[in-house]
This record gives sequence, structure tokens and C-alpha cells, in this order.
Amino acid sequence: MGVGLALAASLFPGPDTSLPARLADTGGGSQLITAVAPAAGSTTGTLTWWDRRAGRWYAEGTTEARFGGSGLAEGASRVQGTNTTPAGLYALPYAFGIRRAPAGTEYDYRPVTPDSWWCQDNASTSYNRWTEPLPADCAPGEAEHLVAYDRQYAHALVIAFNYDRPVRGRGAGIFLHVNGKGATAGCVSVPERAMRAILRWADPRRRPHIAIGTESGGLAVTRY
Repeated sequence: MGVGLALAASLFPGPDTSLPARLADTGGGSQLITAVAPAAGSTTGTLTWWDRRAGRWYAEGTTEARFGGSGLAEGASRVQGTNTTPAGLYALPYAFGIRRAPAGTEYDYRPVTPDSWWCQDNASTSYNRWTEPLPADCAPGEAEHLVAYDRQYAHALVIAFNYDRPVRGRGAGIFLHVNGKGATAGCVSVPERAMRAILRWADPRRRPHIAIGTESGGLAVTRY
């Protein structure tokens, strides 16, 4: 390639063919996380975090990801208790953790205490919400005592699945968190080093979202 052609290519790059550029929606911000499984029944895949600069998306990091023990399901029709990760595009309202936030974290980061619970009781007014302490109308057997998951919830981001207007029976407590021993109960998990890197990278002013889906087919991540 001649000098003139090289200069033209740098000044006028071709179309953005990155994964975020092929999504139907990215949430309108300039940061995005994609969590992609090979197929609907897969329990592992790839998670990548992206920045948008000068109209193009650039991968800032990538890592292995784990999904629900029963794979992925359409978020709009998912059923609670199926151990499926909801496919779709979701906001990331805040972070939390048993351990301190990594240096440089700009997200609202809630420390987990012995009084921290996530209510999953369909009959509770606190359904799909963090509560401190556990409210009387939320059965302990229908809630996660966050401090009990010292490995998984060392660091986490809340995924706003079924969050703004919760639909009973669709599911609660879906997070991006640190890997446990194997597949999740419906969350997305990554190695701890990656989770810490994501928290240092994520900037709430840039409105990051997470897109969860498969490489192709009915749950293809590009649909969201």
C-alpha cells in the first residue's frame, strides 16, 4: 500500500464491523459489555467490554464467561427458577461487593453486610430488590443472603433484568459476578481479575449496558 493509500485508509476507515456495531441496540451509551454463548444450551462463552470512540467501537478487554446451568432463555418470557440466563440488553444500575471496590471504581458500590439480602419472593413488596434487613414479607428461603456468597459476590454489577417494573415469576437477582465452582443459577460470571478490571473500566456517565445472547439463532445477541 502506497503512502497516499495508507493515509486515506487512516483518515477514512471502512465501516465498523465490530460486534456492537451489528447489534440492534446498545443502550445509547459509549460503553458496552457483550456476553455471548455459542448456543442457547451453552453454559460457557465469551464476555467482552467495549468503548465507543469517534464513532467506532473498540474492545478494551475480553474473558471467558459462564452462564446458567440450563443455558440461555429469552428474557421477555423467562421463568424464575429455570437456571437460565436471560438474553437481552440491560442497564447496569450499580455495583456491590463483599470486598472493597477496586481502586478507580466510579460506579456506586454498595458494601455487602450481614444484613444485606436480595429478595426473590414473588409475594413480597421487595421482589427483585436489595434489602437491609430482610423485610417481614420476604421469606428467607426465597431470598439470597448476599454475604453467604463470599466468592461469587466478592464483586458484582447488578443486571437490570426484570428490574424497573418487576414481573412476578420472571426472575430476580441477575448479576455479573465472580465465578463460583461452575455454571450459574442464571447470572453471568467471570474470573475475579476480569471482574475487577470491568469495575475499574466502567464509567456510569457513559451509560454502560450489557447485551447477552448467542452467536446466532433465535437468541442471537445481534437481535438486542
